[in-house]
Amino acid sequence: MFIENRQKLAAKLKPRSIAVLNSSDILPGSADGTRPFVQQTDIFYLSNIDQEESTLVVFPDAREEKHREILFLKETSEHIRIWEGDKLAKEEATGLSGVKTVYWNHQREQILTELIFEAENIYLNTNEHLRAERQVETRDDRFIKWCKDRFPLHRLERLAPIMHHLRAVKSEEEVKAIGKACKITEDAFARVLKFVKPGVMEYEVEAEIMHEFIRNGSRRPAYDPIVASGYSSCVLHYISNDKPCKDGDLLLMDFGAEYGNYAADLTRTIPVNGEYTARQKQVYNAVLRVQKAAIDMLRPGNNLKDYHKEVGKLMEGELIAMGLLDAEEVKQQNENQPLYKKYFMHGTAHHLGLDVHDYGNKYRDFEAGMVFTCEPGIYLPDESIGVRIENDILITNDGPVDLMANIPREVEEIEEIMNS
Repeated sequence: MFIENRQKLAAKLKPRSIAVLNSSDILPGSADGTRPFVQQTDIFYLSNIDQEESTLVVFPDAREEKHREILFLKETSEHIRIWEGDKLAKEEATGLSGVKTVYWNHQREQILTELIFEAENIYLNTNEHLRAERQVETRDDRFIKWCKDRFPLHRLERLAPIMHHLRAVKSEEEVKAIGKACKITEDAFARVLKFVKPGVMEYEVEAEIMHEFIRNGSRRPAYDPIVASGYSSCVLHYISNDKPCKDGDLLLMDFGAEYGNYAADLTRTIPVNGEYTARQKQVYNAVLRVQKAAIDMLRPGNNLKDYHKEVGKLMEGELIAMGLLDAEEVKQQNENQPLYKKYFMHGTAHHLGLDVHDYGNKYRDFEAGMVFTCEPGIYLPDESIGVRIENDILITNDGPVDLMANIPREVEEIEEIMNS
């Protein structure tokens, strides 16, 4: 898969171009502490290398064949071996990636300089995700500065648009990894359904989730879990997870396992005491009807912009039926500020893959192999009712495939399991 990914990248580069990608940094904490290492997903997508201080070079037109694909890696020293354990050997890196030429980092500057002088264009990587907040300088950022200083007359090209195009469509192997992450997430939800009851703390629920993740081979959650009871279920990115779950309240849980660096993304909203009130059930089933119809629209040929507009119309109908919106006012509304946004203020779907909010262009038509979340919600802060239901969906030419189809979401299913 990683060999094929590099071939796809090489086919997108201009003639006489070199592309260089760098790993993530290990971020510092305080004192001598560091944050856990999480690999930059582009270099992982192209190389399967999950180690700090790594660099991948793709240069299809290099004069020497051995330099058309190169990995630069951190070499193990006696000090590193004692304190951290061995880093990848050259043979191990080749086995993981399929890249035959591997050098140590002390050779990096000299060899890169020689190769870049052969090239006319340098493809450089930056994080161009619309949701990204760039407050920390990355290794790629530092490399861009180095290139501008050392090679001012070369043409610099953006790698991000190519990576956004390639990564939006998943291979069979990627779908399997996402499916495994979904299965681990399913097991965690099953565990939680048996655990939740009035009086437990939100962080205790999170602990049950994390226990199931780790025991099934997930190294970490794909994102910070949301375990939000009562009023907090209406706070979209609530991650404090520090309040008691009270009798009569809803508990909204948004969590997903990571597996092989691929993400799952699930949301379920359950009654703390095991039984939805009539009002909670009314809101929940409205969201569920929207989700089922929205999943059916995840088909080749649609696109995110039009998709969100159509889902908005479905939500308008449900909100009117519940008396939360007035049909006449909806007819007169500003299309750029639809009234349903008061109760459903976020998007319905986003790409899913190596990043939980994965790469993809909102104007690009859906294609077989893309994976999206589907996550409508209704939020009524005055009633402390927040309901969101989220599944992960694979688009195929034969219709949408729900990768979380086995995870309970019907009112009766959830109540039966919680009370069994």
